[in-house]
Amino acid sequence: MTATPAPVKAGRRPVAGADRATVLYDAPGPRARARNVVYTVLTVLAVVFALYVMLTKLDEKNQLDADLWTPFLRADVWANLILPGLVNTLSAAVVAAVIAVPFGFVFGIARLSEHAWIRIPAGAVVEFFRAIPLLIMIFTAMFGASLLFGLTVTPFSAVVVGLVLYNGSVLAEIVRAGILSLPRGQSEAALAIGLRKSQVMRMVLLPQAVTAMMPAIVAQLVVLLKDTALGFIVAFEDLLNAGARVLPSNFSNIIPSVIVIAVIYIIINLAVGAVATWLERRSRRSRKTSARPVARPDSPTAVAGPVGDGTPNP
Repeated sequence: MTATPAPVKAGRRPVAGADRATVLYDAPGPRARARNVVYTVLTVLAVVFALYVMLTKLDEKNQLDADLWTPFLRADVWANLILPGLVNTLSAAVVAAVIAVPFGFVFGIARLSEHAWIRIPAGAVVEFFRAIPLLIMIFTAMFGASLLFGLTVTPFSAVVVGLVLYNGSVLAEIVRAGILSLPRGQSEAALAIGLRKSQVMRMVLLPQAVTAMMPAIVAQLVVLLKDTALGFIVAFEDLLNAGARVLPSNFSNIIPSVIVIAVIYIIINLAVGAVATWLERRSRRSRKTSARPVARPDSPTAVAGPVGDGTPNP
């Protein structure tokens, strides 16, 4: 027996967008849409006013003079300062990400082990490096290795080591939360058909968890990219060093330099975010999963322990 749709009463039209309503979001009515328009206009006006005030203050301090901005129109400035700094920033971020992601998966899965001799040391490593500020780890990697072991550590290596240890530990928590966000029935059903625990993790849980973890992983990789700027403390010749130290020392234009460098960082992070959104959508189209997206570990919505009762998420 098939259900027939309820007839629409005469004189009433379906609310636009009602078909997109969910249990968490109702399509706005006429009054709500009017309020949203008012709020949007007020927000735009506030942003325009803030920009006007900022530009006015910059002009009062002579920071809009052409002499301070013309260095960014010179090819040698880009070829000798900005682009090399950008290459160093991206190189450190890529190398650290390539190492930190496997680090996170290994320790995240190890924290879920049933064997205490694996689970406890993995948890200690993750919690230890999550608790230490990244700046201290970079500083220790740079100078501690020289004082204790007589090793010469380059600024690039110190930055990469610090980024891997800190961000790898955060990614381990993301991995753990992503796996725990799956319904318990997933692993129980896989074990019931005779799969080993390693096969359950590799063939059932991880493929679904990766989709749920994708937004949080990419958000952490964006944080990793920005954290390369902390290499400033060990004189790492990155993008921030070029814009906040070298350029101002040559052209006395600290504020214009910082603004240009900030715009470059914003463009890079927006590009990373766009790629991540595309990857997530493609992954969700090609893989059926009941896992919900996982928040970063420091978010109030992060998964802290086993969830689910064996029934698929709606």
